[in-house]
Amino acid sequence: MAAVSLTPAGPFSLAAGIRFLKGFTPASYHHAGDGILRLAFPADDAMSVVAATVRQAVGADGATGTVQAEFSVHPGTPAQARAATAGPAAGAAVRAQLARILSLDVDGTAFPALAADPVVARLMADYPGLRPVCFHSPYEAAAWAIIGNRIRMTRAAALKAHIAHRHGHRIDLAGQTLHAFPTPAALRALTHVPGLTDTTMRRLHALAEAALDGELDAARLRALPTDYALAELRALPGIGPFSAELVLIRGAGHPDVFPRHEPRLHRAIATAYGLGTPAAGDIARLARIADGWKPYRSWVALLLRTAQATDRSGPACHGAPPPSRRDAARPK
Repeated sequence: MAAVSLTPAGPFSLAAGIRFLKGFTPASYHHAGDGILRLAFPADDAMSVVAATVRQAVGADGATGTVQAEFSVHPGTPAQARAATAGPAAGAAVRAQLARILSLDVDGTAFPALAADPVVARLMADYPGLRPVCFHSPYEAAAWAIIGNRIRMTRAAALKAHIAHRHGHRIDLAGQTLHAFPTPAALRALTHVPGLTDTTMRRLHALAEAALDGELDAARLRALPTDYALAELRALPGIGPFSAELVLIRGAGHPDVFPRHEPRLHRAIATAYGLGTPAAGDIARLARIADGWKPYRSWVALLLRTAQATDRSGPACHGAPPPSRRDAARPK
């Protein structure tokens, strides 16, 4: 296996990220309890699959340590094996994708300064070193949004896991067997998945085409003005306002977006800042509060949702409103 290292700029705890994933329904993550994060996912090149083990060294004083990842790249098909990039370029691409997944591609040096806000200070104290752990790619985030539209999240997670087991790449990694979600080409080739409607399959096929055409490139989406990026994502069949924000924030890893279509987050802000229940519907007021979190609005939003979910039902963070309401007006 090849190896790369990532040096966090600012606070970062891999252990906190693993704890988050254990309660994040879409991840269906099962942790071995050994401090190793095991990942298997379609690469950003849309042709190959990456398997990686990630560890973090922590100093005796508890200081943030370097993150070490060992990885291997597996072609999705024989044809893709001939076309896939190899060598140093592939290593650099995997390093960049891993950094994005763990939000280590963002300089968090200035993040502690937000503790001047007492609400943010409490969140930092409760979840030290927690940064957003993103979906593996905008493609996989959008697939989750499409699969989970208007059904219960646990059911959506089971369907996504079933697709990965039946049609994804199986990888034995550090004593565990992982199944990556299918690459865009493999997803495009599926004609029927038990539990998914024909409409959902058409949407997934359109998503696969968009990924293969480069329309879901994370760096490109993050470089666009936020409104432009969200508009592009909403043009995908089955992706409405909530899902577009999910894909940009948790798929592309954008660190500084205030979600305007996440009611649970809005209620969490109103509660945390003592505004009263009616204020949860005043999006302009909430957005002004979130302006104080710049340039880490996505990060603070994640901490608020994590705290809200922990208070409600234990250490979990689903990051979505009730499935029956998500993008329900989206007819595509």
